[in-house]
Amino acid sequence: MRNKTLFMAPMLIALALFLQQCVVVHPGEMGIKQTLGKIIGKPNTQGLRWYNPFVSKVVLINIQTVEVFNVLPLPTKEGLSVNAEISLLYHLNPDSVQSVYTKFGTNYEEVMVLSNFRATAREISSRYFAKELYATERNKVERAIAEELTDHISKHGFVIDAVLLKDIILPPQMVQAIQEKVNAEQLALKMEYIIQQAQKEAERKVIEAEGIKKSQLIISESITQKQLDYNQIEMLKTLVNSPNSKIIITDGKTHLLNTTN
Repeated sequence: MRNKTLFMAPMLIALALFLQQCVVVHPGEMGIKQTLGKIIGKPNTQGLRWYNPFVSKVVLINIQTVEVFNVLPLPTKEGLSVNAEISLLYHLNPDSVQSVYTKFGTNYEEVMVLSNFRATAREISSRYFAKELYATERNKVERAIAEELTDHISKHGFVIDAVLLKDIILPPQMVQAIQEKVNAEQLALKMEYIIQQAQKEAERKVIEAEGIKKSQLIISESITQKQLDYNQIEMLKTLVNSPNSKIIITDGKTHLLNTTN
């Protein structure tokens, strides 16, 4: 048993030394190997990588999409300041990992990404009123920040996936004032719609009345005196032949029928 222990001890020591000289690059990471401060070769993809811990090191760089959540004070077009809960989703271009590390080090997120993100968010928000940030223009603000931030940092190897304006925190009295204004605007739009509908209905009735007037004019112009006399005779004929007692008063010019059977 003692001999076995003596045999295993050197094996364990050798294994420990070997593991100290290896690093595992996980999926979503790239490893940059430095020897005596100099970058050696291209960044390594996932897998087990060997290095000499006495003169070298392997720096792991995340290339997965990262969400950075911020609560930022943002200026508005009317000169107010509102707090915004806003998230940035971005990742590193794998082809630019070595360049990013060389230029900005491992603190690239704060040095390049977040500093530009804060400045861009403030610059874009200053173009909009607080009401627009709070209620109506969030999608436009998100797209504008993402597009302008992309213009600033994409050339350095950063890819902007999305900007999400999650909430705008306003004082309660401002929220109430904005809501009342929005409600008033919606009511005005509704009244405008009702007025338009009433105008259309009035126009329809005018057109209908004009059609009836034209129809009556055509009918009156097409009726002759002979037609009227004939209609009158037919009416009297129906009246005389009815079984009910009747008294017929005419102007003396009406043609009377001989109804004697």
